[in-house]
Amino acid sequence: MRSLIHDSFGEPAELLHLADLPTPEPGPGKVRIRTTLSPIHNHDLWTIRGSYGYKPPLPAIGGSEAVGVVEAVGEGVDAALLGQRIAVAGVHGSWAEYFLASPGGLVPVPDAVSDEAAAQLIAMPFSAISLLEVLSVAGGDWIIQNAANGAVGKTLAMLAKGRGVNTINLVRRDAGVAELGALGIDHVVSTATPDWKDQVRALHGEAPIKAAVDSIGGTSSGDLADLLGENGLLVSFGSMTGAAMEIPSGAVIFKQLTLKGFWGTKVSAAMPSDQRRRLIGELLTRVASGQLELPVEAVFGLDEASRAVEASLASGKAGKVLFRP
Repeated sequence: MRSLIHDSFGEPAELLHLADLPTPEPGPGKVRIRTTLSPIHNHDLWTIRGSYGYKPPLPAIGGSEAVGVVEAVGEGVDAALLGQRIAVAGVHGSWAEYFLASPGGLVPVPDAVSDEAAAQLIAMPFSAISLLEVLSVAGGDWIIQNAANGAVGKTLAMLAKGRGVNTINLVRRDAGVAELGALGIDHVVSTATPDWKDQVRALHGEAPIKAAVDSIGGTSSGDLADLLGENGLLVSFGSMTGAAMEIPSGAVIFKQLTLKGFWGTKVSAAMPSDQRRRLIGELLTRVASGQLELPVEAVFGLDEASRAVEASLASGKAGKVLFRP
């Protein structure tokens, strides 16, 4: 089968190359999926660089999420799965014509959800909706996030709006305001504007900001702490800059702030199965109804790995970059 692999750890655009590997056979408790579409996530690129929480044995096939069709089942797996269109995340090697998965992680995809949306349905959107649960906010509450024009940021804003939660969405370019507005996301503020904090305070008025999501790190963490209200929650979701979080102790002490980390892999693993089903069901419903949009920037073949990685890393992209084997 055609597979996109790397033989060492380093820059994905330089290392990824096509290889012809044997089609995997599903062992007991596994299924084989024929890949339709598979996205490029930031954590996929971090994995190839060797800087993520998981290091695969080399050589390794890239990719961790896909939409596809169950083509074969191993011993002990219900044969009724054969032929089903499913979405799955948390897998290894989805940048190939076929890959293996456990049946417990498969999500049947209704006809109302496109392949393009289903390919990116779980990893980022499920992280976003799980993050929203962690924030413990209700309708009418205010939250704030930076990197709001990222995949998780857009999804979090749309999901929060669907639940009646007010989200202030920070972007680093003025053009980002219109980009999010085109998706129906409001309360967007560009931090490139000198008075951006005044704009934020004018939006929420006397109502406190109860929670903040930091995906950048560095001084941006301190900016969020400055804007949080009393007893606010600051969640570290990522570090786009790679810089350590810079948070003034005064804000933490005098506002009695709480700082919490969020790693979707750990949160998902610890989540009760009934809660997971409820959240996946909400995602499917909102995507099918059009309340949650999962746009696609471009689709590439496996033989266009360098171009696909460059497109995925480009600023200002409208949506996810996908591979079609």
